[in-house]
Amino acid sequence: MDVELRQLRCLVAIVDEGTFTDAAIALGVSQAAVSRTLASLERALGVRLLRRTSREVAPTATGLRVLAHARRVLGEVAYLVQEATTGRASLRIGYAWSALGRHTLAFQREWARSHPGTELRLVRVNSPTAGLSEGACDMAVLRRAPDDRRFDTAIVGLERRLCAMAADDPLARRRSVRLADIAARVLLVDRRTGTTTTELFPADSRPATKETHDVDEWLTAISTGRCVGMTAESTAHQYPRPGVVYRPVRDAEPLAVRLAWWRDDPHPSTRTAIELLSELYRDA
Repeated sequence: MDVELRQLRCLVAIVDEGTFTDAAIALGVSQAAVSRTLASLERALGVRLLRRTSREVAPTATGLRVLAHARRVLGEVAYLVQEATTGRASLRIGYAWSALGRHTLAFQREWARSHPGTELRLVRVNSPTAGLSEGACDMAVLRRAPDDRRFDTAIVGLERRLCAMAADDPLARRRSVRLADIAARVLLVDRRTGTTTTELFPADSRPATKETHDVDEWLTAISTGRCVGMTAESTAHQYPRPGVVYRPVRDAEPLAVRLAWWRDDPHPSTRTAIELLSELYRDA
């Protein structure tokens, strides 16, 4: 079996760009070259990776698994090149929405002061594992427990749940709200990476929902007043937005903030990162 990096890059580009034409543009090659490269990868693996119709290109079930591994391999190769060319160790920590909230800057500064030999890089990846399964980071900040047994996790702190609403919303005049207040509204959720589901509410009093896929899109929609959102406290610190206010949801359970890493390949600085973040959350 002879699988090459260019084949993996081609597969990822097709899925990310959505079409063979756009993948060819992103890779700087012809559309015919993209088709040939994908076909050679499918022959090498002996499986069909993509399902092609006149309207779209979608991964098969096997293709989804291969895609996840391809992202990780390409991420590790990029990391290898970066370390080899700079001669400096680094720790990449991924996050999907709000990094570490109020602790983000303190963590970066304290890390730079106490660990000058290891560069800290925060990487935003809007995926369920915040880039960990894709190989984009060494550790990830998660606010819901991963169901993948390949990962280990440690809880470093707790955060309140907040309700985000338009600044002129009647609820904005209150210092805090209850789940019952939100249940009568349209709730904007991110099912892929978010922490809010209707299961937080009583079975007989659950809000209608609409779906979003990005924090900026989420904030823009909420500012119109047509919907509200629930989120971790860190979002309010990371994304203050004119026209949007945040209020604590006083009867909602707090969120656990976790660091996650590959069980079979922990970064040498894993324990140090856990200890520093636990101290920051504890002191707060």
